[in-house]
Amino acid sequence: MTPNIEAVILASVLAVAGAIVAGLGLLGLLERLPLNRFAGVRTAATMRDADTFRIGNKVAGLPILVGGVVGVLGGVLGIALPTGGLVAGLLGLVGMLGIVIAGGLLGHKAALAVPEPEKELPAGCAGCACGNCGVAKLKRSVEPDVAGVSGQ
Repeated sequence: MTPNIEAVILASVLAVAGAIVAGLGLLGLLERLPLNRFAGVRTAATMRDADTFRIGNKVAGLPILVGGVVGVLGGVLGIALPTGGLVAGLLGLVGMLGIVIAGGLLGHKAALAVPEPEKELPAGCAGCACGNCGVAKLKRSVEPDVAGVSGQ
């Protein structure tokens, strides 16, 4: 029995997409995925800075890698099975998407747990709060108002 050509093409696309996703998961897991606008877990929390992006994608790396492997297996089974290949391909696709989305959520939660970096003083400022560089405004907004008077 010859396999349906459309099913073979769809299963091949799934296998290639799974391999790409697995590669991105491996890069994230090994902390080799640079901060970019196209690949990896890209939420507001992970895009804050390079370290947060690295941590979020490291945490999400293993589930994304596993999701990619599930996609590759679904694609290979979709090609190899003479009957039921379409079902195997669809299960591989759904499994890949579900695991990758769960990994992305884990990476987002890990990025939210990273504390905000401390704000750096402007160049040439010694932090004297003279009022010329905005540090005085920053200190007034952070310091508690003990007397109940704004001090201005």
